[in-house]
Amino acid sequence: MRLGGRTALITGAARGLGRDCAVRFAEEGASLMLLDLGARLDGVPYPLGSRAQLEHTAELCERAGAAVAVTTADVRDQEDCTAAVDGALNRFGRLDILVNNAGIAAPSGKLVEDISEAEWSLMLDVDLSGAWRMMKAALPSMTQQRGGSIVNVSSTAGLVGYRRFASYVAAKHGLIGLTKAAALDYAPLRIRVNALCPGSVHDDPVREGRMLSEIARSLGVDVNEHEKVFVRDQPMNTLIDPADISNAALWLAGDESRQVTGTVLTVDGGFTAR
Repeated sequence: MRLGGRTALITGAARGLGRDCAVRFAEEGASLMLLDLGARLDGVPYPLGSRAQLEHTAELCERAGAAVAVTTADVRDQEDCTAAVDGALNRFGRLDILVNNAGIAAPSGKLVEDISEAEWSLMLDVDLSGAWRMMKAALPSMTQQRGGSIVNVSSTAGLVGYRRFASYVAAKHGLIGLTKAAALDYAPLRIRVNALCPGSVHDDPVREGRMLSEIARSLGVDVNEHEKVFVRDQPMNTLIDPADISNAALWLAGDESRQVTGTVLTVDGGFTAR
């Protein structure tokens, strides 16, 4: 029970990596505040996690023995972010871990000159500024208790470039910069801030993830063949399993990484080693 007695807030928890992290943290004893938008988002060409999916994540965590609260919130809204943190503090009395997982992969699939102002702003507002808003909301309580762990879920796109994904690449690179700066700001207070960079994670039907298939759509790759296409670029000849990411997030969240801050943990099967 590596997270026993601790409270974690996970954004983007309705499905995919957020759900996997939530269940894994529940198995290790954490109390959980689970957050997702629970609605469609104008400008994003695919449905985001629903309230029903968020409730299902909560049910899975409760089966693992965790105390769970859920809330719908928009990480583009500071008041929503602050209310989510306040909800965790009111319910559980403390907040020890923040996993900034909420993010979008599209609108993408365009050359830089073809990206509209609205598309650029939306991507950065969710994938970069959303994490900053959640940190802004969570850090005062972590400062008061002089301790905490923040895990910002970036991407291999935060380390290298991808064609026709300039706004996503910019947001994920920016998230790594935010991570490093915040780690230095809060290290004297024993608050650790790290980034986690997943590679190509396969869309597990149990977790209801669909990020890789949406990236494939943006690139014009046949969704019926997209996993085979992405595997071709993997040095270990396999896609990343969601459990590989949630186990890495668990390590960053817990005491086994107590001297780790400002780092970038890459789980990509060697993709960025080239």
